[in-house]
Amino acid sequence: MKKHIPALLLALCLLLPLPAQAAQAAGFTRSRTYAGEFSDLSPGSPFYGNVAALYEYGLANGKGDGTFGPGDSVTVGQAVIFAGRIRSLYQTGAPEAALAYRREAAPAALAYLRYLQAEGALEVDFLDGGLELYEPATRAQAAHILAGVLPEEALPSVHDELVTVGYSSRRFIPDVDEYTPYYQDILSLYRKGVSAGSDASGSFLPGAPITRGALAAMLTRMLDPALRVQPQWDLSGLYAAAGTTLADLVEPGTYSLAPSTAEELESSLRSMLARGSDQIVFYYPGISEEDARRLMDQSLAVMKAHCEQGYNEVRCTRGAGLVTLAFSAAGAGRRTQEYRAAAMEAAIAVHDQLWAGGTLRPGMTDLEKARVYYSWICGNCVYDYQAGDDSLSHIPYSLFVNGSAVCDGYTGAYNLLLKLEGISCSTVIQKDHIWTTAVLDGVEYHIDPTWGDSGREVSYDYFAMTLQQSQEVHAKQSA
Repeated sequence: MKKHIPALLLALCLLLPLPAQAAQAAGFTRSRTYAGEFSDLSPGSPFYGNVAALYEYGLANGKGDGTFGPGDSVTVGQAVIFAGRIRSLYQTGAPEAALAYRREAAPAALAYLRYLQAEGALEVDFLDGGLELYEPATRAQAAHILAGVLPEEALPSVHDELVTVGYSSRRFIPDVDEYTPYYQDILSLYRKGVSAGSDASGSFLPGAPITRGALAAMLTRMLDPALRVQPQWDLSGLYAAAGTTLADLVEPGTYSLAPSTAEELESSLRSMLARGSDQIVFYYPGISEEDARRLMDQSLAVMKAHCEQGYNEVRCTRGAGLVTLAFSAAGAGRRTQEYRAAAMEAAIAVHDQLWAGGTLRPGMTDLEKARVYYSWICGNCVYDYQAGDDSLSHIPYSLFVNGSAVCDGYTGAYNLLLKLEGISCSTVIQKDHIWTTAVLDGVEYHIDPTWGDSGREVSYDYFAMTLQQSQEVHAKQSA
């Protein structure tokens, strides 16, 4: 074992004591300026800024020959020493609190290990016996040693959703999974801006030996928020809606042959929409003309609640006790499915463009996303004052393709975009007006993009209204 001790002594030679100073909430203090002290380090060297910063923080003094050795491997013990000094500096303002744990003739790294264990930064059985202190540290081991050194307030998680989404997609950090040693600690470094991986996909190389340059990068990112990194991953493809159908946007219902309640009728019609069908058959022997008309009106009310589907007209045929309802868009006739498909294609294009362009981003709340779509709707449509009952302006197609609509076209298009985000929404229907209700971040809001687009500028007075606010403004406008 003695032949390994010089490697640990070398680590101590690389570390200079810092003058005692209080740790500051905003970070740590650099005590000196790097001026080319390492002969093997130039401004073009990998990790140049991090190695220079490590020197300026007083945590590295280089080797006896005046080099730093950024490509050299690091032992577990050396990584522990660096971690212990940072913990001590944060806790006490001085880097050597760990030396109080040193026993006679014991290697210094063991004292730093005991100190980190006493601080709760490493578990008490980590490296039990200390034999691994002399072995080259893997990148996974380094992640574990560093993960608990600083508390959340000093090293907060700032990329939670980006890392969670990227990792869970399996497109990023592909060489780490739940079977990787210390995988949670590795992910923590990404979330905190301490690591962004070694390639475009964010690979961590957990089993590879960690080099002195790479360790310097991790250490200095812990100390200086300005050095922390954000993974430059394009997640827009993960949010692409290509291939989504109108049927996919409907919560499937249960078909009843003869619905006897409004709930059963609504569930039956949802089952039709979820199948991608535009017809449904019920069995009502002896149904009267009046009851058939009532059934049609009730069914159309359900379609208006799902106005993004582009149906606003129904035909009824009866025979042998069977009642068949066939839905279409007024003024579209046999081209209804063509218009519905075109509206869906256009909505997907808007959705994907907003994501690809960065207007929509990971981490945004439902409320923020809904506001983006509200702005887009109001900025890309004009109210069609010439629309008659058979106008296509009553369906989403007209807004997306023609840039004009009336309230049910506005609402249908808006709801279609929200549902592409997985946001639950429906409609409120008055005598001659319709608008959206949506659940955003667990709270129900009323949103009226039609009235939001009633002036020269977008009005957000009609965005994210409470029920009371919605009742007041709609009652006032209807008076």
